[in-house]
Amino acid sequence: MALFIPFKLIMETESASIYETFKREFDKLVEGTLSLPINIPGTSYHHGFQGRKNVIRMLKGVMEKRRASSMTQDDMLGYLLRNEGSKYNLSDEEILDQVITILYSGYETVSTTSMMAVKYLLDNPRALQQLREEHLAIRQRKNPEDPIDWNDYKSMNFTRAVIFETSRLATVVNGVLRKTTKEMELNGFVIPRGWRIYVYTREINYDPFLYPEPYTFNPWRWLDNSLESHNYCFIFGGGTRLCPGKELGIVQISTFLHYFLTSYRWEEVGSNKIVKFPRVEAPNGLHIRVSKY
Repeated sequence: MALFIPFKLIMETESASIYETFKREFDKLVEGTLSLPINIPGTSYHHGFQGRKNVIRMLKGVMEKRRASSMTQDDMLGYLLRNEGSKYNLSDEEILDQVITILYSGYETVSTTSMMAVKYLLDNPRALQQLREEHLAIRQRKNPEDPIDWNDYKSMNFTRAVIFETSRLATVVNGVLRKTTKEMELNGFVIPRGWRIYVYTREINYDPFLYPEPYTFNPWRWLDNSLESHNYCFIFGGGTRLCPGKELGIVQISTFLHYFLTSYRWEEVGSNKIVKFPRVEAPNGLHIRVSKY
């Protein structure tokens, strides 16, 4: 659902016919971007390149069919193709980049973090109870049919702490790739100009000097708001490369948790395998039994 909803908003007409095929290739692309940059056959990085080629091929096919049709589409792709009210004409490559960026930015990170939040909360009843109380208090201020609004979101202090702690423990993006623009020296090692550097931020999240009892799920540590701004907090990147979708992702997960917690209880079914290296995933899914709250 985390991919299907934005996919339908972008290409409503084609969403039913090509979604399953598109998702298989898009999953390869996503896995490639979250892997070590080793481009040889058999690696996730290489599969990512192949997936991107197939994604581009499918998107170009949709664009060509739409341009050949007299029908007007009012979805996101339709507006991008018509380019109405814009002083700058987007090229096809720019349109393709826009579509892929929009789909990518809210898919893997949001869905995996939501899944792991459900898992960690189930394993930590005290945190689950405090989080549920925060959301039930919001619902008590509203009529049953009223949706949550921005003010409600801003009041979700413990929810934000849960999301940050989940993101710390279950690091979805475990590093960042950079390229040196000039020769530099770091701790006595000389790194030549033009080298690619993979900064493995995942291990920072498990440093006991920065996060006491680093393998313990402790969302209360994030109630100290200054922790988010520390220069060693790379959960959403840092500096000028801070993730532009940071707050949007937190809003999406907060909204999901709000309605899930206030409407349902859940329990794990069977033995769920969670893989945390090289990236967080549940190979067979996280199986839970849901009942009304």
